[in-house]
Amino acid sequence: MKKILLFVVLLALASCKTTKLVDEYKNPENVVFTAYKVLLVGMTPNEESRVAFENRLKEEFDKRKIESMRSIDLFDVNFTASAKTEEELKAVERQLLDKDFDAVLFAKVLGSESKQTLRKKISDWGNYTGRFRDDYFQHQDIYNNDGSYDQFKVYHTETTLYCICEGKEQSMVWRGSIDLTDPKNIDKSIDEYVNLVVAAMEAQDVLFHK
Repeated sequence: MKKILLFVVLLALASCKTTKLVDEYKNPENVVFTAYKVLLVGMTPNEESRVAFENRLKEEFDKRKIESMRSIDLFDVNFTASAKTEEELKAVERQLLDKDFDAVLFAKVLGSESKQTLRKKISDWGNYTGRFRDDYFQHQDIYNNDGSYDQFKVYHTETTLYCICEGKEQSMVWRGSIDLTDPKNIDKSIDEYVNLVVAAMEAQDVLFHK
């Protein structure tokens, strides 16, 4: 009996995921959303994790024959090393439009935000009218804030899909809140994270379609 119990416990631990979709919001204006060229942005102070995340995400886009570009191929080191003004980010959006991008998938670690505060933020998503540049502007210090998350075992993250729409203020299409619990194996955690994001958006008929 003890051997059976031990096997059940080990099986449960082996199947435990380090990533969990806490909540999500879809803009009701976008029943179905399709994009043809997407910028992939992973905002983290860890360059190695950023590259691994954007690479893994691009693999999923390539599988589905959706054109995409990693932010590491578009933003040089100087761009992420210094804070950008709202006007500079507005110019970035203009450049993206000129290069035929029609969406940005933007993932970032929120770090120390408590679950209580995070849930309040989620409840306000229905009233969110921001754009990619607003989100980037508010959180860009993440690139240079290395080590600030070390004491936390649960990493609170947000992944948001923005439409780069000419003359449209409310450009957020979808946003998901994902918790990563004690991610010791970075490659495995990134793989689970990307799979979860793709599955969640596919279920909502956003970007990825069955």
